[in-house]
Amino acid sequence: MPLRVRDDPGEIEQGCRKDSGQARPHPFCPFHKEVPMPTILISPPAGEPVSLAQAKAFLRVDHNDEDALIEALVTAARLQVENATGRALMSQGWRTVLDAWPAHRVVRITRSPVAAIDAVTVYDADGVASVLDPDDLRLDTAGRPSRLVVSASAPAPGTAVNGIEIDFTAGYGTAADVPEPLTLAIRRLVAHWYENRESNPGGDVPGPVAALLAPYRLVSLGGR
Repeated sequence: MPLRVRDDPGEIEQGCRKDSGQARPHPFCPFHKEVPMPTILISPPAGEPVSLAQAKAFLRVDHNDEDALIEALVTAARLQVENATGRALMSQGWRTVLDAWPAHRVVRITRSPVAAIDAVTVYDADGVASVLDPDDLRLDTAGRPSRLVVSASAPAPGTAVNGIEIDFTAGYGTAADVPEPLTLAIRRLVAHWYENRESNPGGDVPGPVAALLAPYRLVSLGGR
């Protein structure tokens, strides 16, 4: 069961002040900036949150001639929604790779919502892997992005680069668990691309779609 990390609000506020005298800001400070960490998809979702039948019904298409096109548009729209919001819709496996533990050993998981931390692996100087004990990990899912706190007793990596791998499952679950505004955004994107075939999937989303996504966008680690 995920554990909520508690911290002293006064310490956080003090750590956020420019004149605090700290070499680094407190990691829970909302203005704290971190170096982006590579996050890699290792297990794609088993399906799409919008089925072919649902997409065709929204498009009012009653023939099968363009089923392959519509399915491709659904996948492209889902990826667009996920990239725009920083969220995984259906359950999928991800891996975050680190060179070293960050300050205070607080790792921000940049793909939400986090359903579970599957494994944390640390490599020594010889490349030998050690999987951390779950008791050395605390996951806070109350905030966005989620945060993983690693015990000070957990080993540091022995390699200079990519010595830490954090495998986790992200996503709301099945198609039925995905919030309706996000599935509606997918359907509207599919309709936009289907009706405007010269448009470029992956470009800027139309205004009505952006409005649906706005409440679900994660705050950038850079404070933007």
